[in-house]
Amino acid sequence: MADVTIIENADDGAIADWLAARLAEALASTEGPVTITVPGGSTPFPIISKLLESDLDLARLVVWPNDDRIVPEDHAASNTGKLRALFEPAGAEVVTLTEMEAVPRFDLAWLGMGADGHIASLFPNTDPQLDEARRIVRLTPDPLPPEAPFDRISLTLPALLDSAQVAFVIRGEDKRAVFDAAAAGASDLPVARFLSGASQPVTCFT
Repeated sequence: MADVTIIENADDGAIADWLAARLAEALASTEGPVTITVPGGSTPFPIISKLLESDLDLARLVVWPNDDRIVPEDHAASNTGKLRALFEPAGAEVVTLTEMEAVPRFDLAWLGMGADGHIASLFPNTDPQLDEARRIVRLTPDPLPPEAPFDRISLTLPALLDSAQVAFVIRGEDKRAVFDAAAAGASDLPVARFLSGASQPVTCFT
């Protein structure tokens, strides 16, 4: 079970500062690229905007979406398109998820979580497994979220767990209760399965 550190009441700036410090450490430890995976949804983008104000060598940063809706990148529902608009002007590379991509070990996996305990697009109905052989899968949430009724492509649990450290940003009391139960091993939701397989440090911002 994961060793989880909870940081309460963290605002976007504090989370961005923490992420920048982790990225600075990773960039200092290698002359090559630093790879991270980041979530979609509405929560991350204000944090990313503040992160990009940091004094980092972003030309060596490679950004992987945790998941995406299977729509064109210029569609309003595309995580990749939004990430490109933010990261690429700063010099970072943003990867398009396809089933043919070779997924690296991440220096940092930044995750969100839905109220139903899903992470990336690994919804409860998709029955994600820790021993999944694939690193990227196409899938269909059931029920389809009405605000984003699209098939998905997603990193799998093993791909997300292949990271040096993990950060969650969990907003709202309902999600916090789901996360706390998962961290305690009191559920079998996708986030609980992820945490049960995590051996690296996990930091959760609320």
